[in-house]
Amino acid sequence: MKEQDYQKKVINYLEKECNAYVVKVITASKKGVPDVIACYRGYFLGIEMKTPKTRKNTSELQKYNLAKIKESEGYSLVAVDVDDLFPTLS
Repeated sequence: MKEQDYQKKVINYLEKECNAYVVKVITASKKGVPDVIACYRGYFLGIEMKTPKTRKNTSELQKYNLAKIKESEGYSLVAVDVDDLFPTLS
């Protein structure tokens, strides 16, 4: 599967199962913005999507942006599949 396929699966889950507001970021005015931005139960989520093979290939800029989200009391994570969301969403 391609990263795009994993993104669709996660977005579909967040929208349909969690009733979350979800935006798939295609182009942002700021580099390193996570692939998926969501609001779930009042919480801001920044999700950087990867494939099983690229999971550990998060760039320094992506890591920085994920850390800034956490510093701002949001939730951020690197995900491959829906199962990666459960620790964050529970």
